[in-house]
Amino acid sequence: MSLPLLRAMTLADVDAVVAVEATAYEFPWTRGNFVDSLAAGYEAWVLVDAGVLVGYYIAMVGVDEMHLLNITVAPPLQRHGWGRRLLDELDARCRTLVLPIVWLEVRAGNERAISVYLRRGFQPVGRRRGYYPAAQGREDAMVMNRRVPQEAGDVV
Repeated sequence: MSLPLLRAMTLADVDAVVAVEATAYEFPWTRGNFVDSLAAGYEAWVLVDAGVLVGYYIAMVGVDEMHLLNITVAPPLQRHGWGRRLLDELDARCRTLVLPIVWLEVRAGNERAISVYLRRGFQPVGRRRGYYPAAQGREDAMVMNRRVPQEAGDVV
């Protein structure tokens, strides 16, 4: 059995990515959001297993930091460690690019994702009021960050 392949996202992946995004979120990114991210040169990676899209992430490089914009695992494949694998790959990319800090926003009500991020060493550092669309108006985002482990397996 082969290991799932992580590779750079291309325009050819966007339809599959948009399909996963639509099943994962009530307010998904649009096709245009993904196309624009690729055009802007953001870090865009897909994890593929036997031709099936498992998950992906989009991140933006800043000055001495990475900003994780979107990380998603296909809902039927969640809770199998794929999100951790994507975060490990993000860490590896940060080390390659010598970016010591990762930032992200997460819906304040997304307890499952917040729990994952806390276990990975992210710390809440702020709140963005009304950041996300919600069924009843807008939802706050929790802003989190953490230092990137310098070696795979390091604890920060």
